[in-house]
Amino acid sequence: MLSDAKRKELATKLYDINAFKFGDFKMKVGINSPVYFDLRVIVSHPDVMDTLADMLQEFIVDNKLNTSGTHLCGVPYTALPVATLISIKANKPMLIRRKEQKKYGTKKLVEGKFDAGDKCLIIEDVVTSGSSILETVDDLRSEGLVVTDAIVVVDREQGGAQNTEERGVRMHSLFTLSYLMQVMLETKRVEESTVKAVAKYIEACQIRSDGSFVKNGTTVVNELSRTRMSFEARADLAKCPLAKDLLKLMAAKKTTLCLAADMTNSEDILNLADAVGPYICLLKTHCDIVSDFSEQFVRSLQSLARQHNFLLMEDRKFADIGNTVAQQYVGGLHRIADWADLVTVHALPGQGILKGLKSAINAERPLASRGVFLLAEMSTEGALTDEKYSSATMKIATEMDTDFVAGIVCQSKDLVAPPGLLQLTPGVKLEEGVDGLGQLYDSPERVVKERGADICVVGRGILSSKTPSETARIYRDRLWEAYQERIGAEEKNGAGN
Repeated sequence: MLSDAKRKELATKLYDINAFKFGDFKMKVGINSPVYFDLRVIVSHPDVMDTLADMLQEFIVDNKLNTSGTHLCGVPYTALPVATLISIKANKPMLIRRKEQKKYGTKKLVEGKFDAGDKCLIIEDVVTSGSSILETVDDLRSEGLVVTDAIVVVDREQGGAQNTEERGVRMHSLFTLSYLMQVMLETKRVEESTVKAVAKYIEACQIRSDGSFVKNGTTVVNELSRTRMSFEARADLAKCPLAKDLLKLMAAKKTTLCLAADMTNSEDILNLADAVGPYICLLKTHCDIVSDFSEQFVRSLQSLARQHNFLLMEDRKFADIGNTVAQQYVGGLHRIADWADLVTVHALPGQGILKGLKSAINAERPLASRGVFLLAEMSTEGALTDEKYSSATMKIATEMDTDFVAGIVCQSKDLVAPPGLLQLTPGVKLEEGVDGLGQLYDSPERVVKERGADICVVGRGILSSKTPSETARIYRDRLWEAYQERIGAEEKNGAGN
């Protein structure tokens, strides 16, 4: 049985190597915390890492989780070294879950030898909301593995245990934040005022896996959940795999620009895509206006998307019953499901439209590589998408087929609250105004900071330019700067919360 003396000794060692510290730190879930854990530093202290691995192995035995045939899987990436040590010490097979699926070779998401039905025990370092554990659980279960338990080094006691329990995963923690604070107080490493401040913080900030907060038993939306969180942090909270990939792409490429390639000639579209590809995260098409649409055009477009690292979105605006949209999605001349990563969809037909589209998902078009943007609002004057319609659309997005809905097309900052959903907003131009057909245009700064857009659609502002590449670069830079200012405001205003 693991002794309390051993636990206290390891706790003080973690503090002494600066694995946790006190101050005012911004967390990836979008709030500020008076305490921060960084267990990555243990890789520079082999003795501490060895001790931690021994204690976790003993902890696994104490909790009777060392059953025969159980695999180990460390949540990437911090828990991987510890999981590896435990695997060696306990002679247990280990699996590696990739954060991103390979685009080549076997294209595996989970590496290692296993069979469907095998059990897997998750190893994690620090848990706040439990989102990283649940993300790993989803990927392991998608491969047929059985996951019922997770071992964590530190539970910050902010909802992680409850969130994982709701998904059928029991969380066992070596340390809780409260326990660590008491040990630090006993060993005179912190003052009592610090312990009280952390206790108050834990009580005030209970976080659900969707990024919302629980206060006094009531779930409330955290306004920092989306517009003031970074794309990297939000990627961990996305329920739709393609939304997760897109958020990571935007963060890595530093662009929120979507090009609306509303052109009628395939060669013109390909030339434009090649020119602006380095600056965009999405290329939006209207395939039914391309007069010479062909399979070769699609292959060339996909090649450019891979070359320049952007996704393809067909702005089809599906709006029919499930059976009809399923045929429109996979059949006809355009065979949209074969090449479009994303499609736009009206919520008017209700839940059935998503079921129809999802029925086209198969081995050649896996769910992880396809997603939809639901239209909640339009950017034209006099649009009939009123508040009631928009709210109903959001209900579909957040309660139904959440693994398929990547985001929302809208104009309002407050409509999209969940951090894992993307807001796509059309009608962006360097100079604001209205065209002759009622299309409203906002500046990059206004659409990002005031309207809350994550992805901004630009069409004629680039298409009509004599130098599309240079103009796209200008849009990208202004949009990215606006995004940085948007999340930077949180760091300044959120201090001390």
